[in-house]
Formats: sequence, C-alpha cells, structure tokens
Amino acid sequence: MRITDILRGSKPCFSFEFFPPKSDEGVATLMSTAAALQPLKPAFVSVTYGAGGSTRRRTLDVVKAMKRDLGLEAMAHLTCVGATIDELRAVLHDLEEAQIDNVLALRGDPPRGDMHFLPPTGGLAHASELASLVGSEFNFCVGGACYPEKHIEAVDFASDLKFLVDKVHAGAEFLITQLFFDNEQYYLFVDRARRMGIDVPIIPGIMPITNVEQVARFTTLCGATIPAKLMSELNARRDQPEAVLDLGVAYATLQCVDLLSAGVPAIHFYTLNKSPAARAVVSALLAARPWERSAGRRYLESVDALGWTIT
Repeated sequence: MRITDILRGSKPCFSFEFFPPKSDEGVATLMSTAAALQPLKPAFVSVTYGAGGSTRRRTLDVVKAMKRDLGLEAMAHLTCVGATIDELRAVLHDLEEAQIDNVLALRGDPPRGDMHFLPPTGGLAHASELASLVGSEFNFCVGGACYPEKHIEAVDFASDLKFLVDKVHAGAEFLITQLFFDNEQYYLFVDRARRMGIDVPIIPGIMPITNVEQVARFTTLCGATIPAKLMSELNARRDQPEAVLDLGVAYATLQCVDLLSAGVPAIHFYTLNKSPAARAVVSALLAARPWERSAGRRYLESVDALGWTIT
C-alpha cells in the first residue's frame, strides 16, 4: 500500500526505522525486534541503506522478509552512493518484483573516510535526481528526507529549502524529518516549507534517547541539537543507564503528545534496531490518544487545504 494512501486515514499512524545488520544472526534478531512491534500495527517500517550504501543487498533482503514473513508494509531506502543509474534501476526492478510499494530516495552520506560526497561515474548527484528516476520510470510511492535544523552541508535554511522544493517537484510525495528534540524547530520548519509551496505531508522523525554517548554522536553527525535543559538532565544520569532510558522514553512521549495534539499525520520512530523504547512510547500514545484533543492544531493550519483528514 502506498504511504500517501495510508496517511489519508482517519487517525495518525506510527512507523519504525531499522538498519540492516551485518550478519545473519543480526538479521534474525532484527526480525524478532520487528515482530515485537507488530501488535502496535505500524503503518509501515523502513530499512536504511547503511553507511555509504555498504549494505545494499542485506537492505533488500530485510525489506522483502519484513513484508513477506511479517506482513509489514516495508519501505526500502535507496541512495545515490556507489551505484550507476543502471544499477539503481536493477535494484528498483528487484523491489518491484517483491511487490514493495514505497521507496525513500536519498542522496546518501559519503563513504567512510571521504569528506565530501562525489557522485559515482554514471550515477546521480542529488536526491532530487533519484526521486525523478524512481517516479518517472516506476510506480513506487516516493518519499524524501528533510531537516528541521537544515542539512549539515547546507549554507543556510533558504538554500536547504530550495533543494527540498526541487526534491518535491522531482516526485517526492511525502517527507520524513531528521531526528529533533525541540518541537518548535519542527513547527517552524513546516511553516517555512509551506511558504515555499511544499504541500506534501511532513512526518516528524523521533528517536527516544537510550544512551547519552550515542545520541551525542548522532546529533553531531546529522547537525541536530539537544536542548540545554534536556542535555543537563541526561548528563546528571550519564552513569545510570536505566535512568537515561526512562528519561528518553518520557521525553519522547511528551514530544509525541504535543505533535499529535497539533495534528501531525504520523510519527516515524528511529529505533536503532531495539523495540522496548519505541514500543513503550507508542503504547502510551495509543492509550492516551492525544490526537483526539482539541488543543494545539498548529500543524493543521498549514495542511487544511491539502485534504489530509485528522480526526
């Protein structure tokens, strides 16, 4: 099922992102993790390409297995890294044969050790080019990435949004944000995007914090920031792993309550291949159902004209 069709449902939905393990044992563990999230009825799951596109084959295998064996709507990430256009077409044909309906078109990060992204000979240089290839030659629902605090390589917000406009015009039908920990950054970003004419759903990406060093490393790599008060609370618990996990789950739940009360159509969770934190957050949200409250609705002010019904 196409993700854009899922988002037109009568209530918000939840999705989970995984990365492909390096071993068969890791794949088995990941499948168990995904199975543990099945009772939450995720709208879809996605599988990344790994650093530098290094796990392409395993990504495809995991995506197929999640759809075939677990019955989950699975989306494959696809990047421009290390592949010619013909090789990208071959991957897309493979996904098509496996009846995968959704693809997240990304430029991808440079291979480890490289400072800058260089398009491969005979390949593509931008996510917009990949989105155009997928949309013009195949029948996938195409998604794209976006960055509430701007892409780490972008000169400024204005130039980053211009690239995003190009991506949407090229065929991206929905967007998923990079992780963020300050919802105001998301709301401001959505307002800016709407003013630029970007009219597709913008799904917030949330990562429940489970490890202080890990989240510090991730935010450094992607250009996201951690609010000072949250960082202070994390540092106070740095030597207490269970306390860090409790705080991370509680903070992510509060983020999601605010976002859902404001009318977002979906929330995408970065799971780091572990189910307990994301499962706890979504279970609490399903019990509380904050989208049924009338407060907030800031997001809907920007999307009312699009026909995205949130009730």
